[in-house]
Amino acid sequence: MSTTTVPASAPAEQAGAAPAAPPRKVRARGERSRAGSLASHGILTVASLIALFPVAWLVYLSLGPDKDDYLHPERIWSKMTFDNYAFVLQHTNFFDWLKSSLIVSLGTTVIGVMVAATTGYAVSRMRFPGYRKLMWVLLVTQMFPIAVLIVPMYQILSGLQLVDSYLGLILVYCSTAVPYCAWLLKGYFDTIPFEIDEAGRVDGLTPFGTFFRLILPLARPGLAVAGFYSFITAFGEVAFASTFMLSDTKYTFAVGLQSFISEHDAQRHLMAATAVLVAIPVSAFFYLVQKNLVTGLTAGGTKG
Repeated sequence: MSTTTVPASAPAEQAGAAPAAPPRKVRARGERSRAGSLASHGILTVASLIALFPVAWLVYLSLGPDKDDYLHPERIWSKMTFDNYAFVLQHTNFFDWLKSSLIVSLGTTVIGVMVAATTGYAVSRMRFPGYRKLMWVLLVTQMFPIAVLIVPMYQILSGLQLVDSYLGLILVYCSTAVPYCAWLLKGYFDTIPFEIDEAGRVDGLTPFGTFFRLILPLARPGLAVAGFYSFITAFGEVAFASTFMLSDTKYTFAVGLQSFISEHDAQRHLMAATAVLVAIPVSAFFYLVQKNLVTGLTAGGTKG
């Protein structure tokens, strides 16, 4: 009768064997490590603070009661007041400036976006003689500096009796906003399938009906970007407004701010308070279109 013996060394070897290492975790595509996430959040935080610092500093200076407080900003903390805002609202033409700025900015936005949208759509969908040259001509118009354009534009507006009028200033601003917005919207219209136009024609829509009922609703993000650019261009411009608007009651905000600085005096505390109040309409307009800004900026640059 034979017996089988198990070597004693086998259990010892099994007991002394090191445990298997856990499988290495593989990050999914686009997933950052903890160190990378902390670094990106830190960079974004620093960038946000840098961007917000000028705004916060302007608000802080606007609370100083004296015009020379900007030279000694540490003294403002102990004597903060809102008297500057009360003076601007009660003893200046602030509301006239607000009315003029809104009329000019909204007029430029509406007219400029309408002209740019029809131009961009025509170049995107129609192949007429010279359609490429048309877009290059619009691009070339952006090369001329404002100082060169003021004199001929003033002569044109004077001949049309549009000097010191809202319509004249709106047309001037449209001449600078339309070329850029046309290029922007042309690139956005290129991303909309041409089959949508064909479907509209099959349903019996005219080219204008297809444009207004089908294409424009789909191009809402691009229109928001074009509208925001037109509004900001008209709201903050100084050279044209100070040249073509002669009445104090028709000054825009950008020109009205200059009234606080003279040859021998500079009321910087009132200017800072006015600048803070000026930022409110722009911030409100940005809030209304912010949902479509990112989409319009990214999609509009995919083709062109």
